[in-house]
Amino acid sequence: MSGVAGESGIWLAGVDGCKSGWAAVLMKSGDPQSAKLQVFDKFDDLVNAVPRLSTIAVDMPIGLPDMVGAGGRGPEQSVRKHLGMRQSSVFSVPSRMAVYCTDYPQACKVAQETSDPPRKVSKQAFYLFPKIREIDELMSPALEQRVYEVHPELAFWRLNGGCEMSLPKKVKSRANLEGLDQRRDLLLAHGFSRVFLDQKRPTGVGRDDFLDAAANSLIAQRLRDGLAEPFPAEFKRDSKGLRIAIWV
Repeated sequence: MSGVAGESGIWLAGVDGCKSGWAAVLMKSGDPQSAKLQVFDKFDDLVNAVPRLSTIAVDMPIGLPDMVGAGGRGPEQSVRKHLGMRQSSVFSVPSRMAVYCTDYPQACKVAQETSDPPRKVSKQAFYLFPKIREIDELMSPALEQRVYEVHPELAFWRLNGGCEMSLPKKVKSRANLEGLDQRRDLLLAHGFSRVFLDQKRPTGVGRDDFLDAAANSLIAQRLRDGLAEPFPAEFKRDSKGLRIAIWV
């Protein structure tokens, strides 16, 4: 099992996929000043980390329907209306059959066959399929007591008093310094230290990955405290019994 930190206590994690695997911001419950950044090769390593992580909030789809309607799953349809200018950050997740395709043309074909109206897969979504599969192969209804799907832009929306961030994280696929600074400053206001947020990151962890994971850790705290809510409120479950919901 992978070690998290030497200290005892209740630990939470906000997680974002990155080039090196999974970027996780770990913190003791109620104490953002205790936050640590750690990279895990596999999601299974994170789930089985020592000390045990009580709540894990991860930016990756959990709960994959057999058929998908217009606008993707229920969670995507539910959260976009809250994000205004930032709603393009919420991509439509295809069916489980499509997610398990490793060839892009085949994934598009299967996605069309399992969506109404028929819809292909975006390249952005396809590149995430390996990580979606990694979680899906591990997840069970029992593990849902600890692992929750979140979305960083919705997390920032919540942390920003129910208003979407006014600046994008990226412009034409490139990091937008002003937008990232805006998110960093909001995280400072929620208790993280500037030294922590401005630290040199491990190879393979983008600044956006890190800040997103930090925002997700605050949603993990909300989940731990019983304050988070699912989108949609009346969510469905997939054929594995997994809930199809984004929490914030």
